[in-house]
Amino acid sequence: MPHALTLPPGGSSFSIAGFKQVYSTQAVESALDELTPGANDALRTTYEKMIRVGGERFSVKPGRMPDFDQLERELPNFAEVLTDLRKQLALCMETDDPLEISPMLLLGDPGIGKTHFAKRLSQLLGTGFGFVSMSSLTAGWVLSGASSQWKNSRTGKVFDTLVHGDYANPVLVVDELDKASAESHYDPLGALYSLLEHDTARTFTDEFAEVPLDCSDIVWIATANEAARIPEPILNRMNVYEIEPPDAEGARRIAQSIYREIRDAHAWGRHFPKTLEAPVLERLAGLAPREMRRALVGAFGNAKLEGRAELAPEDLLERSARRQRIGF
Repeated sequence: MPHALTLPPGGSSFSIAGFKQVYSTQAVESALDELTPGANDALRTTYEKMIRVGGERFSVKPGRMPDFDQLERELPNFAEVLTDLRKQLALCMETDDPLEISPMLLLGDPGIGKTHFAKRLSQLLGTGFGFVSMSSLTAGWVLSGASSQWKNSRTGKVFDTLVHGDYANPVLVVDELDKASAESHYDPLGALYSLLEHDTARTFTDEFAEVPLDCSDIVWIATANEAARIPEPILNRMNVYEIEPPDAEGARRIAQSIYREIRDAHAWGRHFPKTLEAPVLERLAGLAPREMRRALVGAFGNAKLEGRAELAPEDLLERSARRQRIGF
């Protein structure tokens, strides 16, 4: 029987479709029994933890359509993505079918809110969130793990997100997919060829743990600045969306959303008003969302140092630019 999963304030009530087995504890026990006395200690510890926590994870889906309208107001430049998500969720919400969302690639300039969108989506779906940046990767093992025969080897991000998390269908973000740098011996994107295909993802094997994982329910969101550097077979496995920079009105809405998110996430935030004044919004609207967040964090501190409980346009400037240092 489905149960209700109540999220913290700001979330919603979601139905849990049930539990899904993401790996077999019997397979893990067999792998543990087969370890030799001189086997990798970290591998032994990994198996023991997998047995202890068990192989079942929550498989969740919304009991009703999430508030995508609010998310579209916050991030108006993601309207096309949200339209497709509404269609996909409408097919499964009133049936016993599990949540199934096609892998997506968000293309757009740096800092326009792609990662922020992914985090908000995971909150609305009521599931977990994982993140891996591809900008500095030179080996595929960061996603899929490295053989326990290698020194300092370990499990990959996919394994960690499923085994150490609570959900069988978390949102997993692969950030800056076009920045992955390949070496002659490793393909950083190699694991994605099977992970992005529903059928092959059912038996994905981390190279460290060497126990099959069912990754078929993971919600994949990749981000990139341009598609030209991404292999065609990867592109063919994803719905590709070009995210345009927001217009002036959209930028103001995004700024207001980021302000509210920062304010609501901290106890000191209750001393500040729920909305920003127009002059502050106008100044923020000229920034990319990533820069908005950085500017707002500093602005809260600047206002506090000035003894004010609301932001002013001058708070968005670095204090070093507002006051000359006193020197001798």
